[in-house]
Amino acid sequence: MSKSRRQFLAATSLGVLGAAAAFHSHAQNPSDLPPGAPPAFGTGPAVGPEVSPIAFAEAEKLMQVELTETERTMAAGSWRKTMAALYERRTGPRKIALDAALAPASRWNPVLPGLKAGPTQDRFLRSNTDPGPLPTNDADIAFASLTRLSRWIEQRKLTSERLTNIYLKRI
Repeated sequence: MSKSRRQFLAATSLGVLGAAAAFHSHAQNPSDLPPGAPPAFGTGPAVGPEVSPIAFAEAEKLMQVELTETERTMAAGSWRKTMAALYERRTGPRKIALDAALAPASRWNPVLPGLKAGPTQDRFLRSNTDPGPLPTNDADIAFASLTRLSRWIEQRKLTSERLTNIYLKRI
């Protein structure tokens, strides 16, 4: 059985009103939050200095924006609940004196205390792999690995001048 348009609109309107009422009844109350939970925007306690609409008018000049008189009044009235808490978090009165010898929080050292990690001295050892015969094709030489090139130069099968010429031809 189909519903009429009037019945549909009435049922839909009642559903929307019911959802809005349920949402309003579950609105966040700052006193109900567990410690450390971030409050919803504008629901925190009022902190910071009182700000007048004149202060916002002066700030407009610095920020190169224009507000209407009602916008300035609204911004000044809501400043202490919406923005001052963020300002206090940056500069706030809760400063802790940290010891100069305290390590920074971003320092990460995977080695357990009392143990040493890595070699005791810097030492570079090349592998003893045989590079094989020197290719006759310049393209094969140009695309050979650096370890093979270095061994061919060390064994005097290849000169650095010839290698330079090979690379210059490829450019």
